[in-house]
Amino acid sequence: MPVRIQTKDFDAGAEIATLRLNNPKIGAVASFIGVCRDANDGTAVTKMTLEHYPGMTEKALEKIVAEAKARWDVMEVLVVHRVGELKPADQIVLVAVTGAHRGEAFAACEFVMDYLKTRAPFWKKEETPQGARWVEARSSDDDAAERWNSPKADVA
Repeated sequence: MPVRIQTKDFDAGAEIATLRLNNPKIGAVASFIGVCRDANDGTAVTKMTLEHYPGMTEKALEKIVAEAKARWDVMEVLVVHRVGELKPADQIVLVAVTGAHRGEAFAACEFVMDYLKTRAPFWKKEETPQGARWVEARSSDDDAAERWNSPKADVA
């Protein structure tokens, strides 16, 4: 299954090993692991709660994965995203991409992460010493995703 939403932690090494199991055509694995930080915008964060819309979120992620596979010559794409309560240093997300060559795998991995940040329906609430706050979307994430619309964006 290329997309999973779960509350429990994941073992990135085991996930990647399963993704590339018995496939001698794989010459590259590119991955990204997002981790919960202890601060955001200069304010301490004691915990973060991630919420999603079940069904809708998985479909959005599956669409992003399908687009990456259509744009780049990659073999497999895996997205594991956690929801629920997370503490600083907890893993949040794993994106792993296999391919014959590193350029295609790196580009697809970065694309998936950029689109995940801007197109997948997740909501973040942070607990700070001043109380709880919802995290707003960042324009820098929109800018990162927008660059994939450039004619040269697919070049690996």
